[in-house]
Amino acid sequence: MSNEQQNNQLVVQNSGSLSFSSHLSKEDEEMQRSALSTFRAKEEEIEKKTMEVREKVQLQLGRVEEETKRLATIREELEALADPMRKEVALVRKKIDSVHKELKPLSHNCQKKEKEYKDALEAFNEKNREKVQLITRLMELVSESERLRMKKLEEISKNIDSMQ
Repeated sequence: MSNEQQNNQLVVQNSGSLSFSSHLSKEDEEMQRSALSTFRAKEEEIEKKTMEVREKVQLQLGRVEEETKRLATIREELEALADPMRKEVALVRKKIDSVHKELKPLSHNCQKKEKEYKDALEAFNEKNREKVQLITRLMELVSESERLRMKKLEEISKNIDSMQ
């Protein structure tokens, strides 16, 4: 070591004050050099490992970015697939709602007409039964009338025969 370096070395003494030592033994110098070279070697090793870790991190970040882009592309493809189906489903639902709205009054009208038909059919059947009863009664009356007329004709015929 040069004189200037030696003068700049601080040594802590028992009294707690600092002073410059101008004399360093060869052992101390060697120890300092060894410590310094060990320190430098450690620093270089740390720097080397730091660089390796940085490179690994950069590689990982690159892969992550690629995967993020790939996932974004897949998401876009999925959304593109889903969009036409959603639009078509919404359109079909809208048509269903529209037809349902049209069906409501038609259904009500149909039920009303069915009730009117049933009522009319019941009234028709009732009148038809009444007609059948009346026809039956008419036939009975006509039969009775013919029987009575025949009887009367026979009586008149007997009276005419007896007059002769």
